Amino acid sequence: MSPLSAGENAIGPLVEPAASLSSQELERYSRHILIPEIGIAGQLRLKNARVLVVGAGGLGSPALLYLAAAGVGTLGIIDDDVVDVTNLQRQIIHGMADIGRSKLVSARDAVAELNPLITVVLHETQLTAENALDLFADYDLIVDGTDNFATRYLVCDAAAILGKPSVWGSIFRFDGQVSVSWQKHGATYRDLYPEAPADDSAPSCGEGGVFGMICAAIGSVMVAETIKLITGVGRTLVGRVLFFDALNASWREVAVRRDPVATEITVLIDYANFCGISPAPDAARLPSIDVHELALLLDQRAAGMVEFDLIDVREPAEHTIVSIPGSRLVPQELIFSGEALGELALDRDIILHCKSGGRSATVLRELERRGYTRVIHLDGGVLDWVAKIDSSLAAY
Repeated sequence: MSPLSAGENAIGPLVEPAASLSSQELERYSRHILIPEIGIAGQLRLKNARVLVVGAGGLGSPALLYLAAAGVGTLGIIDDDVVDVTNLQRQIIHGMADIGRSKLVSARDAVAELNPLITVVLHETQLTAENALDLFADYDLIVDGTDNFATRYLVCDAAAILGKPSVWGSIFRFDGQVSVSWQKHGATYRDLYPEAPADDSAPSCGEGGVFGMICAAIGSVMVAETIKLITGVGRTLVGRVLFFDALNASWREVAVRRDPVATEITVLIDYANFCGISPAPDAARLPSIDVHELALLLDQRAAGMVEFDLIDVREPAEHTIVSIPGSRLVPQELIFSGEALGELALDRDIILHCKSGGRSATVLRELERRGYTRVIHLDGGVLDWVAKIDSSLAAY
């Protein structure tokens, strides 16, 4: 079968048109209406559309702004986070005045400032398997701007059960990818990734960093796909994944087909467990201390009362941004490879720390496997240290 030509869409429009456009709307959306493929009919469909955006962060920011500018009649937003200064490098819907505010409220205000003609519905909650179907039921299409595997599978599955498309994107450092998941008409996210990647296979943006501008590149493609689905124009990304490498300024695409032996998605599952992020059974038994205990030990070490090594297992750039005084950087990959084991004495007390406690717990288990018996780790990591011991340090 030959691929569809430009402007051809075998699926058809997702949304029925609204009854009319006001004179104010005709003026505001005139540049859309002048495009033959959109026209009055397409703009009426956009006015009647109900789109739910999951996440008002890096991808949600450009998505919400462009969806609002395009005249999507009802925009729902799901988020339960607040704005902090580290968001502003890429989450352009928020500003300095929004630090500490709900991302939902900040996003709503930005959308209202851009286009007061549309309706914004706020859902201040964490998306879960218990509420996803009810939340999605009132919308035509889901735009998934989340940053973790578990939620992406949840969005894919809930949309599939309801027969709705979901437009998803993901970003990491200089790389991004975007596609449309729609069980009714083609492949889903599960056909691309049948098995969930290991929870630690890709660090979060807070650990690995992200090239802020890539959010705009991927977010704008997500909006383009959303508008094409609503209006029924063009060749969509159903059955294709688009990859962007910002460092080398290159795009490529990969075709994705439905797995012929895969069963239809009919129920939601435990996504934390599916993605391997449920707490490990032995997590509570790992030897650990809190930041107040560490502060006391550091004072005692300075007074010559105790001896131990405080080892930071994060990446060098993280250590440069903020470090606990008296810590020594030994990145975790050097420990796992064995390259840095000569720097860690078997007969000396060792305290490990990372950003929040996850990586240091993983390294602790590895060192125990290698015969180290005098190792503990810091609960809460450097984030707890900044929050509870020294707020003058940078939090990232």
